Amino acid sequence: MTNEILRVGFPTNDEINVEEHFGHCAKFVVFSIEDGKIVNREVLEAPEHAPGVFPRFIADNNINVVITGGMGQRAIDLIKENGGQVILGASGNIASVLKVFLDGALYSKGSACAHHHHDEGHKCEH
Repeated sequence: MTNEILRVGFPTNDEINVEEHFGHCAKFVVFSIEDGKIVNREVLEAPEHAPGVFPRFIADNNINVVITGGMGQRAIDLIKENGGQVILGASGNIASVLKVFLDGALYSKGSACAHHHHDEGHKCEH
């Protein structure tokens, strides 16, 4: 019997830190996890930001869990409809956040962004 590989994706701009807002990232760092251990790390270029595009990208790349700072409710719903999990409220160093997740101690503590914006410097309050 083979073990299932869990794919965990982090939106990012610098490949080091979690992007605060899912739809504003340039890349995704995706880790493949098997038996609680990282077996692969890859960087994927994010698609152009348009309604429904990011959730489809998540599904197409078999990402099971998205860990981010904030995300709109529609994107959350679409990811969940495709069988994915969303953890909100994450920030800081991706490696550190991943370790907390793998230790089973990372819980979604944010809420969906209830607005649509394109303002540079905008901060979603979670």
